[in-house]
Amino acid sequence: METQNNWVARSLQHVWHPCTQMQHHETVPLIPVSHGRGIWLYDMDGKRYLDAISSWWVNLFGHANPRINAALKDQLDKLEHAMLAGFTHAPVIELSEKLSALTGNALGHSFYASDGASAVEIALKMSFHAWRNGGQTDKQEFICIQGSYHGETVGALAVTDVSLFREAYGPMLQRAHVVASPDARLARDGETAADVALRAAADLERVLQEREGKVAAVIIEPLVQCATGMAMHDPIYLRRLRELCDQYQVHLIADEIAVGCGRTGTFFACESAQIWPDFLCLSKGISGGYLPLSLVMTTDAVYQAFYDADVRRGFLHSHSYTGNPLACRAALATLAIFEDDNVIAANRQKSQMIASAFAGLKEDTRVKHVRQQGMIFAFDAVVDDPAKASTFSRRFFSAALEQELLMRPIGRSVYLMPPYILNEEEITSLAQKTMNVFEEVMA
Repeated sequence: METQNNWVARSLQHVWHPCTQMQHHETVPLIPVSHGRGIWLYDMDGKRYLDAISSWWVNLFGHANPRINAALKDQLDKLEHAMLAGFTHAPVIELSEKLSALTGNALGHSFYASDGASAVEIALKMSFHAWRNGGQTDKQEFICIQGSYHGETVGALAVTDVSLFREAYGPMLQRAHVVASPDARLARDGETAADVALRAAADLERVLQEREGKVAAVIIEPLVQCATGMAMHDPIYLRRLRELCDQYQVHLIADEIAVGCGRTGTFFACESAQIWPDFLCLSKGISGGYLPLSLVMTTDAVYQAFYDADVRRGFLHSHSYTGNPLACRAALATLAIFEDDNVIAANRQKSQMIASAFAGLKEDTRVKHVRQQGMIFAFDAVVDDPAKASTFSRRFFSAALEQELLMRPIGRSVYLMPPYILNEEEITSLAQKTMNVFEEVMA
């Protein structure tokens, strides 16, 4: 039987892993996964790891979930794929209807793709093209938030403000305007999170005034900017953003790829601010972490801007696997679990359990900015030594594996984004093991 080391060697020889400096795997473990069950992933030697970050934020209801498995097995015997140009099928129709109903039909039209970056590309292109179809051809610019991340394809990178990516590929990009972040960690003495949000909104308004008539859309991750270190902001920012977009006739794109599907306490993060965007991007958790699927939901006004006999006024974008029946069926099974198990209410209770389990962190002088939004929990480690700070994430990841945890800090921001099926005992254990890892790494 082939050993775990052999599997690792073969992977390092032939597989180019994402967002990875491959040389780091000379010292950082590469884990060959054998199978998954519930909250656990198992390696080839049988060692298990609690998937505390939902395998990059996608796995909502555990690995090998029986209900999603059953739906996929049923669908597999009916239809695995058919092109969506000129054809349609039950799973994509039913999924579109259910998602529309979740917005009160405010966003009644869904366009499908395979991954989050593609959904962002679609929303950007739709906004640009809709304004052009409406005769407002000067609206060609976009605004993003400082520290924002929206994907790594060329269009999505143009509205991403992460220096690592922008420095590498900047010459390829049509740069967006970057405005101040509403990140509550930026509060000055005496300021509240709402104060920071309103101060950031004022900076946005400044750019909208300066570029009036030129901006097509503003894009934001509602409530939590995930890849910049789980930066959280007050919902008042979203309400002010909606007002400003209406005032200056600019589209609002909500990137809910990571923060949608119940992560923040409501199914859609925008619900917390009681607003709807013009475009809402979903991916990651929408299929329960099973199959690549993304989509852009939009309004009837945007849809009608493309409805014409002239093909040049149609939306000119396609993917071979658009609306894949298996992926849509997985998404339908995921939505059924939300409904049948009253998941949103259950998540609110579990988020309180997580807060209680980590309550002691607020007194720890090695920690700052303890924060939580629904089922996303984070804190920042205080590391003064630059050399230790630069390796904190990798050292934490390696130490966590020894405690049966899969965790990947973003810089010095340690975060949890676990599957929704954790019970109270598992939450308590997760918190204790996380603190054990923190103690080891800080020592």
